[in-house]
Amino acid sequence: MLTEDRVDQPAPHTPAPETEWLGVIYKTILSTADTQGAMAIVDSVSPVDSGPPLHVHHAEDEVFVILSGACRVWLDGQESEVRTGQSVFIPRGKEHTFKVIGTEPCRHLIILTPGGFEGFFAEMGQGQFQIPQDMPAIEESAARHNLTFTGPPLD
Repeated sequence: MLTEDRVDQPAPHTPAPETEWLGVIYKTILSTADTQGAMAIVDSVSPVDSGPPLHVHHAEDEVFVILSGACRVWLDGQESEVRTGQSVFIPRGKEHTFKVIGTEPCRHLIILTPGGFEGFFAEMGQGQFQIPQDMPAIEESAARHNLTFTGPPLD
């Protein structure tokens, strides 16, 4: 039997404000602080033809859950299309990228385990860094968040 002082109460959660970087809107809906580091979830809306440079997350597994739109995903040398209702798992240490395809923006959840990488999105939105002119500042933040850029975006 649990006594009142042993019952874990869920911590109140207030989603972070939206941040925009290079046309992509990010909103952390479950932060590392909310999960004691276990995970983070970011709601992202990316415009058509957008996508990051090829990169590797060294500390986090990543899951993309496509809520609307579609992406072409490149993962470890293989390309596939991921559409509304589908998801893709990207293990830590695997080189990957994506590009939004079709005629509408892609809204997707980014689930990160463990959490922490969502801080990169916040820093990018706050600094409004541009590619390629601000790559030293972007790479400095990336290194703090266990990310290495390894190549260009998808064509």
